[in-house]
Amino acid sequence: MSLSSSTPKFRVAICGAGIGGLVLAITIGKFAGHSIHIDLYEAHEAITTAGAGVGISPRTLEVIKELGIYEEYSRVANKPSSSSLGPTLRRSNAPQGGVEWFRQKLTNAPSHIHRQHLVEILEQFLPSSCTLHFKKRLTRYDEQPSGSLILHFADDGTATTDLLIGADGIRSSARKTLFETLNRDVVDPTKIGHYIDPSWTGTLVYRAIIPAKKVSEIDPNNIALKDFTVFCGMGKNIITYPVAQGTQINVAAFVRDDQKAGTPFEGHWVTDVSCKELQELYQDFEPDVRNLLKCSETTSRWALHVVNELPLSANGRVALIGDACHAMTPYFGAGAGQAMEDAFVLGRLLAHPLTTLDNVPAALKAYQDVRLPFVQFLARESQRAGHMVDIEPPSTDEDNAHVQANLDTQKEKVLAQFDWASKGGAVAEWLEAERKFQESIGLTDGQYENGCIVDVVRTLSALNV
Repeated sequence: MSLSSSTPKFRVAICGAGIGGLVLAITIGKFAGHSIHIDLYEAHEAITTAGAGVGISPRTLEVIKELGIYEEYSRVANKPSSSSLGPTLRRSNAPQGGVEWFRQKLTNAPSHIHRQHLVEILEQFLPSSCTLHFKKRLTRYDEQPSGSLILHFADDGTATTDLLIGADGIRSSARKTLFETLNRDVVDPTKIGHYIDPSWTGTLVYRAIIPAKKVSEIDPNNIALKDFTVFCGMGKNIITYPVAQGTQINVAAFVRDDQKAGTPFEGHWVTDVSCKELQELYQDFEPDVRNLLKCSETTSRWALHVVNELPLSANGRVALIGDACHAMTPYFGAGAGQAMEDAFVLGRLLAHPLTTLDNVPAALKAYQDVRLPFVQFLARESQRAGHMVDIEPPSTDEDNAHVQANLDTQKEKVLAQFDWASKGGAVAEWLEAERKFQESIGLTDGQYENGCIVDVVRTLSALNV
């Protein structure tokens, strides 16, 4: 009594071939086969990615394993060494030499991979049911009386689909149209701009990929060559970790001005800058940091923006995933991973044998109800984490006992913030979303199992049919 052969399926348009969009297409293809056609629209002329290293938590690793791509992933990912199962945090704002603050021991530490390597792996696993369309930047969509959607692109082209998934990043046109067209009894019209427009955090992030060989030649014992390290200061910190099998070091250097948070940012959000600009910002940090930054060859500066907390992430036949829904600060290194978890949960729901075109809105709402509260909690905690690693510069007349007591308290708060990484996971959330979806279409626990309506099967079995 499987329903998969008789349930009408649909066309899915995914706008944005970033990590979230790719994982969504792979998930739908793996669990729905050819019963769902996928159109994947990418604004650029090829699948590319910005940024450098990506942290993959144990939660997100579940997705990689469920999709059958772990073997390829493990070949290029950097796993934490046995000597350090988590990041080392240092008091680094001391020009003569920093000191270790503490090592964060994690039983399930994140692994790291170069973002481009991850995208290349995902591209290999795109299903044959997926058609890629390049140079297609979504500008808006229109809902038809039938419920179908007409997509409008920057090249003046159009396309029709049954449902749309906005994976089009922090400046999402899907998010913009969704909130502009919502009924005013659903959302406060005075807040629509707040939901559409990203907000500057007042933070600048300098990103670089530095050759490990170049660092080791001038400073063979540099801390950044070994493990995941957070060099802490006051309003400034640097996160580093090896990628590409240890041949490169990913660097993200943060400079925060809380007074500018929420103000408009003038200029390009992302721009190339001189390596000297970055080096000068950290002249008051320990020698390992200064030597590391001397080896930078190219540096980009990012004005760190976030998506303001949304009241919903799905409406009708439209849903948002990844940065289009919850672009967050990178202090947990969780943005890409959460896009993957969004995509896995949503993809499993769309591929579910009970999902039809008529009940797609119920499937999207189940996705929203499970994923949105968690990612918004994580975004809030990530913002807090950026302040928790602030370290006052040393002073000759400070009360060392008092300072140490404050640092010990601060350490416990930092450690507690990372509890999320070892609790729950995408698979558990998918099962919860499936339960909510089944309840919303009138099924109770136990009625549906392995693609069958259980009560019907039991009845036929009792009649020896």
